[in-house]
Order: sequence, then C-alpha cells, then structure tokens
Amino acid sequence: MSNPFEDDDAQYRVLVNDEGQYSLWPAVIEIPAGWEVRLGPDARQVCLAYIEENWGDMRPLSLVRETESAGS
Repeated sequence: MSNPFEDDDAQYRVLVNDEGQYSLWPAVIEIPAGWEVRLGPDARQVCLAYIEENWGDMRPLSLVRETESAGS
C-alpha cells in the first residue's frame, strides 16, 4: 500500500486548526477533530500552492498573540 499523504494523483484537502496551522490531508481519510476544511478536495499541487500562499507565519496563533502582547 502506498502512502496516502504522498500520492500525486490523489485528491486532497487543506485543513486548518484553531492555532492557524495548515495541513495537507488526503480526501479519502476522515478529517480529525479540531480541524476544518479550507480548500478541497482538489489536486495535491493546488492544495500545496494554497498552503504556500496562505500560511506565511508557521508559529501557532497562541505564540503570535503572546509575542504581540509582550511587544505592546
């Protein structure tokens, strides 16, 4: 069996959790609790491009907020 997370021919979703972290997720696998769909199902490359375009700061939102409040 091939790895469903690395199949270029499969359909994927882009998921985001409450910390603003993104995940490329195979469309055939149930979405885990705490994650919501932002895109898809669509081609792997389309989903990866969406993540690249929309996830500029990889820090969890809680850390971003903490850093911003410390700087105020």
